[in-house]
Amino acid sequence: MKRRSFLTGSMAGGVGAMAFGAPESAVTEPKTLMLTPAVVMAPRTDGVEVVWAVSRLCRGWVECRTAEGSVEKFATDDFGFVPQGDHVMRVRIDGLKPGTAYEVRVVVESGDGEKAREESPWKGFRTIDPSAKESHFVMWNDTHENHETIRRLHAATPSADFLLWNGDTCNDWHKEEWLVPTLLSPAGQDITAGRPLFLTWGNHDVRGKWAFKVKDLMAMPQGRPFYAFRNGPVAVICLHTGEDKPDDHPSFGGRVAFEPLRREQAEWLKDVTARPEIKDAPYKVVFCHIPLRWIKEVESVGYAKGGYDGYAKSSRDHWHDALVAWGAQVVISGHTHQDAWLPANDKFPYAQMVSGGPKPEAARWIEGKADDKELKLVMRDLDGKVIREASFPKA
Repeated sequence: MKRRSFLTGSMAGGVGAMAFGAPESAVTEPKTLMLTPAVVMAPRTDGVEVVWAVSRLCRGWVECRTAEGSVEKFATDDFGFVPQGDHVMRVRIDGLKPGTAYEVRVVVESGDGEKAREESPWKGFRTIDPSAKESHFVMWNDTHENHETIRRLHAATPSADFLLWNGDTCNDWHKEEWLVPTLLSPAGQDITAGRPLFLTWGNHDVRGKWAFKVKDLMAMPQGRPFYAFRNGPVAVICLHTGEDKPDDHPSFGGRVAFEPLRREQAEWLKDVTARPEIKDAPYKVVFCHIPLRWIKEVESVGYAKGGYDGYAKSSRDHWHDALVAWGAQVVISGHTHQDAWLPANDKFPYAQMVSGGPKPEAARWIEGKADDKELKLVMRDLDGKVIREASFPKA
């Protein structure tokens, strides 16, 4: 598959020599307190989380401003402290109104006694609204630290209710210092300007000895790497497909246990799809990194000889019945670095849309718009050319 040629090439040429190079980060002691933008993540009906990185010990808080100009300060953690940290800071905002526009900014002060204070620019977002008449979302996938692709995606992608980064944000996490620039300021961009962020996890996001720390930087709306929400007429289910090889594969060094997580998600699916706002939604969309279907499905891929799963057979075996019972209309994925469209059929009543890869010529982004007439998905390349389109009637 074309996918692995990219990974082999990026390592063979040396990380710094490739467009897929190491994350851009400062190499000298920074003078500023804040190292990244204030990243707005995991939007909910009643709030969001704001995450940012700092250069040294700091205390900080988030100010939230309404359209009328009133400002509320979120400055207490679960243990009664003003939020403090020397690396990554997170503040959860609660108590907001659904479908309402707000602005947030971060205020940071030095925690070492020096008189230093910084304020981020105000940044707008809108809380999720299950009762909205329309829904508008955008999706990226498989950026793999390709700075050119990320910059062009950021420039091409419009403001939306949310941006869903559908896995493989990185190549791997063999160095801890790659986490902050890759996730909170990819290619130096403020990717949540005008579009709060959701993440679904890809197989490369769980690779490397520091992968366990991703959860410290990336907020999940319900605290787990799988979740569901309703935005306007669209019910969204986000699932974690794990790795593309068995848990006991020697390349993982005993660090992963995704088969139990798949089983847990199977049980969770039965419950979450019974919730009225999810069950009764006019449109039903699933996001997961590794596709549940593929063009040519091979049962034995030869893991011992470097083979990998092009589609998530184990995940599908666990989840298929629940997704069919729910009435899922489309599964949107990445992973293959090759865009594809598999329409629904008798065996698989849900369609499968697969987006592109990390190289600029293969990169794709998907825009979804839903109203009382249809859900329309449009896949574009970085120049804006329409690659694929699909429409779905109300369920």
